[in-house]
Amino acid sequence: MRRREFVGTALTTSAGLFLPRRSWIRGDSSRASSVLIPMDDAQDEHLKAYGLAFRALEYGDRGEWCLNYRNGSFLLPASDAVLRDAALAGVTVERVDDAAVIAIRGEIQGSNMDAIPLEKVPKVAVYAPPDAAPWDDAVTMVLNYAGIQFQRVWDPEVMASGLVAFDWLHLHHEDFTGQYSKFAITSAGAPWLQAMIQLHQHTAAQLGFANTPELKRAVAQRIAAFVERGGFLFAMCTATETLDLALASEGVDIAAAYADGTPMDPLASSKMHWEKALAFRDAQLELSPSLAVFSDIDGHQVNSPDRQPLGAFDLFNFSAKIDPVATMLVQNHRQVIPDFYGLTSSFRRTRLKADVVILADEPAAPWVKYVHGEHGRGTWTFFGGHDPEDPQHAIGNAPTDLSLHPHSPGYRLILNNVLFPAAKKKELKT
Repeated sequence: MRRREFVGTALTTSAGLFLPRRSWIRGDSSRASSVLIPMDDAQDEHLKAYGLAFRALEYGDRGEWCLNYRNGSFLLPASDAVLRDAALAGVTVERVDDAAVIAIRGEIQGSNMDAIPLEKVPKVAVYAPPDAAPWDDAVTMVLNYAGIQFQRVWDPEVMASGLVAFDWLHLHHEDFTGQYSKFAITSAGAPWLQAMIQLHQHTAAQLGFANTPELKRAVAQRIAAFVERGGFLFAMCTATETLDLALASEGVDIAAAYADGTPMDPLASSKMHWEKALAFRDAQLELSPSLAVFSDIDGHQVNSPDRQPLGAFDLFNFSAKIDPVATMLVQNHRQVIPDFYGLTSSFRRTRLKADVVILADEPAAPWVKYVHGEHGRGTWTFFGGHDPEDPQHAIGNAPTDLSLHPHSPGYRLILNNVLFPAAKKKELKT
């Protein structure tokens, strides 16, 4: 379902959401039939609360995401499974009776809020090579911490099935231009880099491609087709910038400079096909083979002499009744969030396509942090940076211990995206 179709459906059905659901009442109607999962500062485990909502759907329960109500709280049935799960996870819950539920819905109905039904269990995939460390991807770490099941896929699976079995796909720091994130410039001779190159080259040959760049471009095209068919894509770090570079580079060799150390074709930027990209346009490719930079899309240019300091980014406020999709993606208990680096940390405003929705930016800066858009019947969301709780992340750093960051606002943005497909309306069967 496309974003604008979701908005239309939500607006035409929201009035019915505020009627009491008698199916939620178990036993004596005077007892609490529902639980409110607060997502403001009353919550002891913000991140695990998403896992609780996700698993409630797996139990067969329905729920509601109360957008802009107590920072994006959840309303779930007070089933034994939900209550037991909440206790084990340490998630704060507030038991509410039918009168309290009606009062909550009345407050939501008369304000800049909305309640979106959660009724679909998304099938979640994380794109990562088989040798990827489980702590080297912020999304993998937070999915594990929250207790949300997912399946890892990589190039053979993407090329074989085109991701038809999944609703949601995450990409992190994979370099879809096939240049191995230009790590040979910063980490030449490292054993882990040699192993990475060998794995990618072997996979490309096994799948019938002449080299890694050709394979990665084909994989990028399969991922774009997944979105076009209605899939939900969430990408961070290098994957954001390089996915679009790969999509726009059909017929353009943008990896040659890295392969043999010669300067790139000075006309390569003008030969790109930006109509094939999801988010970006008119980017200038980095021509020097000695800089670990892909293009001028990233505003922070972390591996160049023009590296910019970190600040903080502000989440935009959206009307839940007018634009529930954007509202879901920014639900948080903090409005201002400290920034963090990645190989791609941010996105220059001048490189965004006109229809891209900006979800968060650094005020007065020439870059933004968090963007969203449509492609075909599906949607994509790009979030700059590598790890929201490791602002200066470097190779070999100790993994982030999320038990020390249960209220992380940056990690909440990731989990908003994971739960977003659960709100997708079910299509009527004929």
